[in-house]
Amino acid sequence: MTKLTVTTLIGIIKDKASQSKAALLSKPTTLSLLRVTSHNSFCPPTHKHVSTLLSSTDRSRATASDFIELLMDRLQNTNDAAVALKSLIVVHHIISQGSFILQDQLSVYPYTGGRNYLNLSNFRRNTNPTSWELSSWVRWFAQHIENLLCTSRILGFFFLRNCLSDGEERVSGITNGDLLKEFDSLVTLVEGICKRPDRASDSNENKRRNTNKLVDEIVNLVGGDWVVIETVVIVEVREFKERLGCLEFGEAVELVCCLKRLEECRERVVMILELQQGFWDLVRDLKEKVGMEVYKEKGKVRKEERRLRFSESERFSDRVVSSRDFIRFPSGRFL
Repeated sequence: MTKLTVTTLIGIIKDKASQSKAALLSKPTTLSLLRVTSHNSFCPPTHKHVSTLLSSTDRSRATASDFIELLMDRLQNTNDAAVALKSLIVVHHIISQGSFILQDQLSVYPYTGGRNYLNLSNFRRNTNPTSWELSSWVRWFAQHIENLLCTSRILGFFFLRNCLSDGEERVSGITNGDLLKEFDSLVTLVEGICKRPDRASDSNENKRRNTNKLVDEIVNLVGGDWVVIETVVIVEVREFKERLGCLEFGEAVELVCCLKRLEECRERVVMILELQQGFWDLVRDLKEKVGMEVYKEKGKVRKEERRLRFSESERFSDRVVSSRDFIRFPSGRFL
C-alpha cells in the first residue's frame, strides 16, 4: 500500500467519523458542510450539493452568520489541502452566486477586515506529492478570493453576482479619484490571477487525462471570474478614454502606471486563459493616448519653468540697473 493510498484511506476514515459524530450531535448544516468539504483530494463538491447547502443557510441573518462562522472555522482549522480548497469553493460560490444575506455576513467577517484575512498565505501540507501540489493552489485561490472581496468593497457591491448591464452608467457618475481606485483594484486582481500555479498536465498533453478534477474546478471558477473582470475593466477603460481631457496631471500619471501593470500581465493571462486580442488592443490604445497627454503636460511644465527662470533673470537685471523699477513694480516677479 503506497503512502498516497494510506493518506487517502485516513481521509476517508476521518470523513466517516466526523460525519457520524455530526449526525448525532450537530445541526444538519454541520453535516452538510462536512460532506461538501470532504478529504477526497481529487473530486470537487458538486454544484448541486453546494447550492443545497447555501440555500439552507440564508433563511435569516442569524442563520447566515452562524454558517459563515462555521465555514471559516472549517477553513482555517484544517491542515488538509483538499478540505481547504473545498471550503474556498464554498466561499467563492457565496461571492458569485450567494444570497444577499450570506454575502453581507461574509463581507463583515472578520470584523477587522484587511488583506490575507483568510490567513492561508503560509498554508503548506507535504505529507505526499498531491498535498504539496494542492497547497500551492490553496494559497493562490485564497489570495484570489481575498482580492475579489477587496475589489467588491471598493466597488460597493459583489460585482461577480450583480448584473453589469448598467456598468457604463454607473462609472460615468463617479469621480476620477474613485474610478482610479477601482481600476487599481481590478489590476491587482488580474495580477493575482497571473500568479496561478502551473499544472503538470499543462506541459504534457499525455497527462491531461489524469488531471486533478479538484484543480480543474478551481481553474474553471477563476476562468468564469475573468469573463466578468474583463467586462468591468473594458467599461472603465472606455470611460477613461472619455475623460482624457478632464484628468489632472497626477491622475494621468497614475492611470499610465496602472495600464502598464495591466499590460505586463498580458503574456501570462494569454497563457492560462482564453482571451480576445481586442481587450489588449483597447488597453494599449488608452495607455498610448494617456501617455501622450502626460508627455504634453510635462513639456508644458518644463517650458513654463524655463520661461519663469528667464523672466526672473531678466527682472533681476532690471533691478540691478534701476532700483526705481523695483519700487514701482514690487509684484513684478508674479506677473
